[in-house]
Amino acid sequence: MSDTKPAETKAEVADVGLLKWDPFNAFKNVYSTCLLLFSVVIVMGLIGTSQTGLSSKTNPAVAYILCWAALIWLTSVEGTQGSFVGLAPINPEIYKDSHPIAYLCNKVMVKGDNLDRYLMGRQLMVCCIVFIINMSAGPAGDVELWGLSEGAKTAFFGVGLAMIFFTAMIGQLNSQVNASVCMLDYCDNYFAVFTMWVALAIEFTGLLHSSYVIAMLVNKCAGAESTSKEEPLEGNAKAFYWARCLMSLVILSFCGVVTVYALFTGQTTIWEGIPPILSFIIFLILMSIVGMLEGMQIAFFACAKLRAEERGTNKFAKLTAGLLFKGDGNNLPGFMIGRQLTVVSCMFFVARVTSVKMAEGAGNMFGVSDGTQKLFDTGLLGALFLTIVGSIAWQLVAAAFPIAFMSNPLTYILLRIALAIEFTGICNGAWVLAAIHAKLAGFQRDEAYIGTAEERAAKDMGDDYEKLQVGPGHMTKLPAYVQNAPKSLIELMETDEGVKEFVRQLSLHGGDLEKYVEDLKNKPQETA
Repeated sequence: MSDTKPAETKAEVADVGLLKWDPFNAFKNVYSTCLLLFSVVIVMGLIGTSQTGLSSKTNPAVAYILCWAALIWLTSVEGTQGSFVGLAPINPEIYKDSHPIAYLCNKVMVKGDNLDRYLMGRQLMVCCIVFIINMSAGPAGDVELWGLSEGAKTAFFGVGLAMIFFTAMIGQLNSQVNASVCMLDYCDNYFAVFTMWVALAIEFTGLLHSSYVIAMLVNKCAGAESTSKEEPLEGNAKAFYWARCLMSLVILSFCGVVTVYALFTGQTTIWEGIPPILSFIIFLILMSIVGMLEGMQIAFFACAKLRAEERGTNKFAKLTAGLLFKGDGNNLPGFMIGRQLTVVSCMFFVARVTSVKMAEGAGNMFGVSDGTQKLFDTGLLGALFLTIVGSIAWQLVAAAFPIAFMSNPLTYILLRIALAIEFTGICNGAWVLAAIHAKLAGFQRDEAYIGTAEERAAKDMGDDYEKLQVGPGHMTKLPAYVQNAPKSLIELMETDEGVKEFVRQLSLHGGDLEKYVEDLKNKPQETA
């Protein structure tokens, strides 16, 4: 396959070049990195003085090891997501020789519904890993550290800025920045393979299978049929699948009942004086914002390697794609930084809103045992509910309908907000870490190995857009406006690649044949 490679060696292309050092960006890079270093120092000091949840109960060395092990693993979990989703439509044979491990990973990912399975499993991994980091490094009670002022303690420990900067910039953002433009290099290691199989194993347990049911219901409401790229389940396999869905629905319902009951009875850690109904409304709004942002990153990665004309013709789809992929495409990693900070902040408030805290003398919720009540008090039930309803379900829908997600006006608005947050530079330390990591690891942009989407299309290198539409959220193969097409047309679609491509392009134009024909007539003039 060497004759299909746009670039044979790394020396033929410029390096990643993500970090900008003009005066304004240099200022942001410096002050954000200082904030990060300060956060790392005080978090490590908190562990060393046994003032975190884990270090206060065990030896600080245990908390140090567990915290950094979880943080390093989090970088792989966050980075491989972008790589696997972004590389889904690319023919793996193109990079089989240059990136053999990435090739092995993505051969698994594009098989059947494995991409959706991975997305589901890795989301629970993120939840659990962040929980471990917070348990290891999060403050337990009032903090006394090196004479810090009350204002500093309130900002960095009360509001949680130290843990947000520490976890987001080191464990999440820097890996997402590199993985958004260096997808091949990022997942070309056995750590990515390990992360992939753990995520698939978590999905296999069925704990989160209710997400599939939610995605199916969304499709029904949209008038689309839920299909899969795998053969229909039969016999024991089908029974096992639906048994896991039922188990997951029961667990999800229980988590939802506990969370909503706590909200409406005022038995949470939300700020005093906020009425229960307002608490519930805040919870719904924050969950919706988190869901949109989670779905947006999947849709953006899914469209990253597509040609411009394949990203939809809707006004907001064009505006979103134009803003996201303009220039060197640095707005995509920029969005990931603004998005992550927004999600982390929302998650912080959601945790405050949903964490159970029984009033004095109120006893245990529903009369459960003390051990079960302690489980409620951890906030894990609310986190699991948010993971399924406010995250995974949205990601599955976005993976199935990336163009529709790009066409949503709210997507464009949230993209602008995320980029504005990134513009402040408060998390620019992630760019610094990403640049250092990319330099040490020798990362190169994907175009160095596989060219742009337009170059691959010109050389007919086998990109397959349909690989993005996997899992139970996948629409029927025929768009809605031709589902009742004559049998002869359906047969032609199955046998004639030209007809299939025509129908696919027509679907990108919303079924508007006149608009499609007009674009075809104008295309030679634009090229000229």
